[in-house]
Amino acid sequence: MSQHNIVGSEAFARRPQVYIRTLRRGAYHRRRGRLLIGFVAGVMVAAVALTVLVMAWGPQFGG
Repeated sequence: MSQHNIVGSEAFARRPQVYIRTLRRGAYHRRRGRLLIGFVAGVMVAAVALTVLVMAWGPQFGG
């Protein structure tokens, strides 16, 4: 009894069909994701710090 599931012209194709069930994300993708999250967090911290500085010292320089 055959264990292969070959249908129609697939049996005569030059290359076998390959089905990818799952594609695991590599270390590069994880590292890039963490870098992007760190960059966004840094921008947010800088924006909050700049807002605090403007609120604290803005009236002194604005006159």
